[in-house]
Amino acid sequence: MGFAEADLTHDAFLGGRTHAFQPRHGYRAATDPVLLAAAVEAVASQSVLELGCGVGVASLCLAARVPGLQLTGVERQADYAALARRNLGPNTPIFTADLTDLPIELRQRSFDHIIANPPYYVTGGGTSAQDAGREAALREDTPLDQWIDVASRRLAPKGWLTMIQAADRLPEMMAAIAPRLGSITLRPLAGRDGRAAGRVLVKARKGGRAPFVLLPPLVLHAGPAHGADGGDFTPQAQAILRNAEPLTWT
Repeated sequence: MGFAEADLTHDAFLGGRTHAFQPRHGYRAATDPVLLAAAVEAVASQSVLELGCGVGVASLCLAARVPGLQLTGVERQADYAALARRNLGPNTPIFTADLTDLPIELRQRSFDHIIANPPYYVTGGGTSAQDAGREAALREDTPLDQWIDVASRRLAPKGWLTMIQAADRLPEMMAAIAPRLGSITLRPLAGRDGRAAGRVLVKARKGGRAPFVLLPPLVLHAGPAHGADGGDFTPQAQAILRNAEPLTWT
């Protein structure tokens, strides 16, 4: 049925450089898809497939930073996929499909980049969200290993997978990536200086042979605790989240 107009908000990202319609109640994109988009080392004319694109915020932010990309999205929730089509426009094909059962059109293609922000929570753990869309976005139905398997199959030779995931899922993610992809680089994301990383960004290359690299964490918030409204982002995080600067892998 889709979302009623009264149930939508129109939200700014990257300091107002791009906007997206999102459900007022349900899964709402925050900083994670913006960080994911900032980490993709794409250049104009390259092809990018976003698995589990939701309403398309990561692809939108990537397009705002790197014009001229060939973007494609896959989203299994039809109402979110409809919003992704609205947000990204007619030149970006959005497929309503489960990533484990991609349409033949996608199974016959390969991509320079694949990006993904898979659900962070395993089935059966924690407290379920009351909203079905939010629950589907946050709690996995398809195992993380399958996300990575599908991505590795759809990557072109020398193509890059870029993912963001909860830090406690890192061992599982690395076990799935290592047999399939190489040149793995890991960037932890810490909420504040001195705190354990809550998220991780990982990139890996199809056919890559470079050694594994563990980078210093990107610290998102300044100071020891939240002291004021406005996000209290560090200068580096502010440049990424508000000014559309890339997240570097060095």
